[in-house]
Order: sequence, then C-alpha cells, then structure tokens
Amino acid sequence: MCQELRSQNIPVEMDGQGKSMKAQLKYANKINAKYVIILGDDELVKQEAIIRDMETSEQHVVPLMDASKKIYKRFSGMALKERMTIRMETMQGLHRTHGCGTISEQEVGKEVVLCGWVERRRDHGGLIFLDLRDRSGVVQVVASPDHNVESFHKAEDVRNEYVLCVRGKITKRDEAAINPNLPTGAYEMYCEELRVLNSAKTPPFYIQDDIDVDENIRLKYRYLDLRRPEMQRNLILRHKVTKAMRDFFDSRDFLEIETPMLTKSTPEGARDYLVPSRVNAGTFYALPQSPQIFKQILMVAGYEKYFQIVRCFRDEDLRADRQPEFTQLDLEMSFVDEEDIYSMLEEMVAHVFKTTLGKEITLPMPRITWDEAMDKYGSDKPDLRFDMAFTDVTDLVKDTEFKVFRSVIDNGGVVKGIVVPGDAGIPRRELDDLVEYVNRYGAKGLAWACFNEDGSIKSQIMKFLGEDTIRNIGEKMGAKGGDLVLMIADKPATVARALGELRLEMARRMNMIDPDKLAFTWVTDFPMFEYNEDEKRYVAMHHPFTMPRHEDLDKLESDPGSVKAIAYDMVLNGVEIGGGSLRIYQSDVQEKVFKAIGLSEEEAKSKFGFMLDAFQYGAPPHAGCAFGLDRLVMLMAKRQSIRDVIAFPKTQSASDVMSQAPSEVEPKQLKELHIKPDIEEEEEQSLV
Repeated sequence: MCQELRSQNIPVEMDGQGKSMKAQLKYANKINAKYVIILGDDELVKQEAIIRDMETSEQHVVPLMDASKKIYKRFSGMALKERMTIRMETMQGLHRTHGCGTISEQEVGKEVVLCGWVERRRDHGGLIFLDLRDRSGVVQVVASPDHNVESFHKAEDVRNEYVLCVRGKITKRDEAAINPNLPTGAYEMYCEELRVLNSAKTPPFYIQDDIDVDENIRLKYRYLDLRRPEMQRNLILRHKVTKAMRDFFDSRDFLEIETPMLTKSTPEGARDYLVPSRVNAGTFYALPQSPQIFKQILMVAGYEKYFQIVRCFRDEDLRADRQPEFTQLDLEMSFVDEEDIYSMLEEMVAHVFKTTLGKEITLPMPRITWDEAMDKYGSDKPDLRFDMAFTDVTDLVKDTEFKVFRSVIDNGGVVKGIVVPGDAGIPRRELDDLVEYVNRYGAKGLAWACFNEDGSIKSQIMKFLGEDTIRNIGEKMGAKGGDLVLMIADKPATVARALGELRLEMARRMNMIDPDKLAFTWVTDFPMFEYNEDEKRYVAMHHPFTMPRHEDLDKLESDPGSVKAIAYDMVLNGVEIGGGSLRIYQSDVQEKVFKAIGLSEEEAKSKFGFMLDAFQYGAPPHAGCAFGLDRLVMLMAKRQSIRDVIAFPKTQSASDVMSQAPSEVEPKQLKELHIKPDIEEEEEQSLV
C-alpha cells in the first residue's frame, strides 16, 4: 500500500510498531499528515481499513483493497480544488522587512512583512495557524476573522509549501502557548494581509529533518530536499567555511588566482574527463583533476603565495566521500619548507573551526609517519578518536607448531592483534560473524582469546598454542580481565587492511567513538613510489613532482621502493582532508624520478613539456597542499556522505537524476565535433 501511494507521489510514512494509537496519531499530527490509514488486527480480519481525516477528525471505514485508491482520489481532489480556487497574487506594494527566523522581542508591537513557504497548517475552527518558513527559520502566523476576514478565508485554502507574503503585527504568545523548541516560539504574527504568491503540488516527501526517504527520490526532487532545514544548514556552513578560508589567506598575503578548466590530458593517475575540440578536429581537452601543474608554474612566475577554491574532475568509481566533480582548497608557496606548510595549514584549520563552529583546535597537531600509521592502525588515515592500536605478536608464535601461524610466518607474513576492552563476554555467534567480516577484506581467518574477569582464558586456539603462550600474548598486548583479544595472521598488507577494518568495526560496536571529538593528525614520510602489479612498474604514490627525502636521493635508481617522499596528509577522524608535498624544482632530480617510474624523456616531454620548459627559467623551491572542501564540510556537519553538503551531487553511477545528465546529444552536435559513436557496433559484435 505504501509503495502504491508513493508511486503516485503521495508522501507516506508507516508508524505504529508497538506504539499506542494515541502516540501514533500524535506523531501523525506532528508531521502534519493529512490522512491516516488505520489497520489493526480486527480490520485485517475483516479486510477493512479506517481512513481518518486529521483536519476534521472524521473517520470512514472502507474496503482494504480500496484504501489507497480513496487516498489518491482525495489528494487529486484537493489538488484540483486548489487549482480552481486559489488566485495567484504578486508582492506589488509590499516589501519584506524581516526573515521569519529573525523575529524577536524587538519586533513586538511592530508591523512587519514576511515571505516564505507554508511548513504546516492547523485549522482550529475560528483560528488558522500557519508555520511560515524561509531560510532564516520558522515563525507562527495566525489568521483570524477578527483581524482580517479576507486573509482568514484565503488561509482556509492554503496548503503546505504554498508561497505566501503576509503583513501584520508581532505579538507575544501566552505563556502556555510558547514553543521552547523554536527560536521564535515566544512570538507570533496576527495576519492583516495575506497574499498567495504561488500554490504547490503535494511534495513526494515531507519537508523536514530526519526523513526516511530513498536517496534517489531526494536527488530527483533536489529542489525540495534543499528546502529542508538540515540541508540548508549544511550549505550555509559550507559558505561560512569557504569565506573563512578566503579571509584567512587574504590576511596572509595570498593571491586567489584562477587556473584553466580546459587543459591538456596527462594520464598519470585517475582517468580524465575529456572534452572534444570543435575547432581543432580530433583533439581533446581534459578537465583538470587538480591545478597541480598550473600552480607550480605560478611559483615559477613569481607569485609566491597562491590559493584557489577550485572545481576538479576525476572519472573514477564513486563512494560515499567521492564525486566525479568536487571542490578543493588549493594552495602553493615559494621559498618554504614542510614546517612552514604545517604551521600555515594548522592555523588555517584552527581559524575555520573557530570562526564557523566556535571550536578551539589544539595546536600543534600530532604527527605520525606513514610506516607507524600502517604498523599500528593498518591505515594511512587512522581514526585516533580511540586507541586500540595493533600489537605484533609474530615473535611469540614464530616457533609454534600451529600450522596456520607457522606457514604464514615462514612465507613472510605476520601475526598482529588488537585488544577490545570489556568484550570478553562476547557470544560465540558474534565471534563467528567477525570471522566472516574479516573474510571480506582478504583475511583467511580470525583467532580470538577471551581473558575473563576470574583469570580464566577461553580461546579456539588454546589447544594449539597452550595457555602459557596465550597468556604471554595477552601480556604483550596489555589485555586485562574482561578484555577480548583478536588476531589475524596473513601477508602484511592483508593484515593491515583486515585488522584495520576490524578495529573500526569493534570501536563502533563498543561505542568507543566520540562523535564530538576532533582527532587531527599529520601523516608524514609517505613512500615515494608504489609498485603497480598490472603495469609491472613503480608509479608515484602522490604525483611525480613530489620531492624525495634528501637522504634518499641516491636510492632513486638503485632502490626506488625504499625512497620516502617529503609528503604529508592531514587526517581528521579517519578521513584524509588534505594532502601535499614539497615539489621537485631541480631538473636532474625530476629526470631521475621520471626514470624511476618508467617515463622516457620523450614521454615526459609529451605530457609535461610546457611545465618542464618553464622550470628551465629559474624555478624556486616551493611546496603546496590541497584540501577536500566537500569532505571537510561533511565532517564539520557530522554527515555520512559528501552528497549531503553538495547542492547538486551525482549518484554513485555518476548521474544526475534531477537533470537527467549525462544524456545523449543531437547527431548534429557530434558531427560538429568530428565524433562518430561506435557503441552500437560494439554491442552488435558482443552479440556475435
């Protein structure tokens, strides 16, 4: 029934699991439901349903199979009546004086003009109450025949999301009528004039916070989703963050300089979005993955301090914190070292949090090397709101006869574990579930040991290792009575990934993560390169313009896998929010790096020639960083997805369900671009 009604764009919520009828009706009234369909055991036996009109309190019994049709008919009738009876008006002669959410003691007794959308309408017979909403908030408007008969009759026909302009005096509410949950809850306007600027269809979902609606529906009707207060708060916060950033860098003599959107494709990393050139047939621009090359050229040009809040594009598989087009804070500085960068960015972040959220950030931020982060937490972006660091127990079990551990260690693997405080009483069924959980991340198994309060130990590998070895493991890991020890034996990379995910999962289950805590850290000394098994070569972990550590320069040719970069990431609560590096500015070092990643002189010239040419004319030492604005605001707003802090995001299939992008284009447009699609030909060949 719910699905059927939703298919007709009628917003539906199902309530009542264990609640009393009174509580259900109270909730229905709270969300401003127009009708309630009541289904109890008796009704189901009789195959009937009760339809209750929430405005008149009238109830009617109808056949169960006809209930949704009756509701649809009533909604259709309401829409028809609204179209027939509501006459649209203008604001001519009226000028808005205040925002709905700005009404305070100062306005009491004054005549004001308010504009906005009807959030809720309540008809109490002789009085009609309208909650009027704009970007600033909500205020109650009272339509009374004693004040203005015409306005009262107009209010009778007004429905949710109608756009109104109202004029009247602000009064204080009676003590008993004050709404403490509303900033304007002590005041109301008695309407002297009401103009209906526009009517509205019934929205497919309620315009309120904490709605349980499929995200694709929210994205399809994004213009309605963006009316919801929590979405508006998110975008207002985003605006304040970008303004705070601009103010900070302007005060420190940075210049905001725009860089091109149509650039040269440099396929070294994620896939580019390509734009065909009509003027230069057969050639393509690329949308920038970052302004990396241009900001370094600006340093060669002598601008010394650059920043930009810029749109970037990457054609990659999406997830909760990725979008095909995203926004980043980009900056570059000349004649600096990494300490200058750390200091500048820490001060910027502290300024942003203080200005926008009123939160103080402790400086300087802690630092951890990449090696230490991977060794202790299995991640280069560790969540440090809780501890639960890894302990390597390979040395304690390397001589064991337990074949599972022994074979792993003999083949270069490790055995590491974590201590889960106070979870020794975990049921066996949940332990079995954890085995399946780590399987998803490549681990073949999970060993556990429960250190009980009475001093006894329970473990599925006790008979293989013996109690003394288990106790030694517990002692090294710092396990106490009541704690649970979890261990994984596998290749180092597999242990890091699986145990790292298990650490996060156990912290969530044990409520160890404080949602209000801000755990910043720098991760430093990243590997310069990582080995690509598919291409059988080293590739740059960040990008090929990252400066290697000075002490590792002589290893670029002999042992590139051991070279560390002067690169750094800022991490907040397990999310990388920014990253950068010192840049190579000397041609001999750049040539060695290109050689290490298998890039010939001709290929380097083809991909980065204009940048390399610029560096022949005096490149200064320089460094920079890029901050993911979307991710940062997501964390500040305590959201789970960056889609909640972007006005018009794409889905995980990189599509816009509101505008229906991407879409096919006219053949004429393709012809002008000298493009002939071969998708149909490919499909035909695949069917042969």
